[in-house]
Amino acid sequence: MNFEIAKQIIPVVFSDTYLEARKKFVAAAPTSRPYPCSTKGPSGDPLFTDAAYFGNLDAKKLLVLISGTHGPEGYCGSAAQLVFLQAKLHEGLRASTGVLLIHALNCHGFAWDRRATAEGCDLNRNFIDFSRPVPPNLEYEELAEHLVPADRTEEGIRRAEAAIAAYRARHGDAAYRSARTRGQYTRPGGLFYGGVEPSEARRTLEMIVSDFDIAARDKVVIVDYHTGLGPYGYGELQCEQSSGVSGYERAVDIFGSSVTTPVLGTSSAASLHGTLDEFWQRSLGNRHTYVVLEFGTYTNPMVLQNEHWLFMHRGDAADSELGRRIRNATKQHFYPQASDWKEMVIWRAHLVHRQALDSFASGE
Repeated sequence: MNFEIAKQIIPVVFSDTYLEARKKFVAAAPTSRPYPCSTKGPSGDPLFTDAAYFGNLDAKKLLVLISGTHGPEGYCGSAAQLVFLQAKLHEGLRASTGVLLIHALNCHGFAWDRRATAEGCDLNRNFIDFSRPVPPNLEYEELAEHLVPADRTEEGIRRAEAAIAAYRARHGDAAYRSARTRGQYTRPGGLFYGGVEPSEARRTLEMIVSDFDIAARDKVVIVDYHTGLGPYGYGELQCEQSSGVSGYERAVDIFGSSVTTPVLGTSSAASLHGTLDEFWQRSLGNRHTYVVLEFGTYTNPMVLQNEHWLFMHRGDAADSELGRRIRNATKQHFYPQASDWKEMVIWRAHLVHRQALDSFASGE
């Protein structure tokens, strides 16, 4: 891919709505299989997660590309998946290799420009084993009313910000970030809420994994596209805590030393509960390598606070002028419209895709 081609494909792969993104994906992958969602989009349109498989159905090596785990982060992920197809990397695969693209996993959040699922869950905190006690987060309990304050007046926001500043002064920024982001299971509608049971989007992923018999594969590499953390436009390859050092080392063997992990304190993300990687770890163990390809955007904690306040306290106004304004701010935060950001996404995603496929070819 040269620079001129990269510039030309920006309008081809990026979209302005979930519906446009799905239309482009289905056109590029006409044999994809739709998985319907029980909720509708803002205009009453049906919503779907789509799965497209390429290559030998019995291939023992599989690359899985996932977009839309966190709603509006799907704009980036959908574009990256279309970059893969535009580059024709799915053509001419070895008999030992298959590719599975899962488009708009959290299609409800994608359509509504909402990071959470229809149940109000952070999907990347929803993959715990709900038959066991949920992970505690007492620190979040201390902060909950300040992280999503019900009072959105100037005075109410000032009080919340002062309480958060006092917590950070007492415990430090690292402790605050962990309390806020690692996942909590007691405050429905709050930040990074993991839910009380598997969400519909989680069940959809489990169904796709069963339908395509992924557990039978010998080597599975999963790339899950995200946005919002790290330097603007940079695509950080993050491992999760659940894979441990061995999962990190597998990722380094494939993608090089730019890979990060919270286990070693090198990641821009904290250690989290209930991630997708926990699901892959339970399903495949050391036969899998999971990375988040995280593209940096902006730093504005109010965006998530406003989004959660809207759906927690004013859910009936989600499609009002107020609701659309808040949702659009969420979209802009996780999906910058600038051409430089889009071009950085294209180049980094293309590199990661090639590295993943090259890792399957080694040793053959």
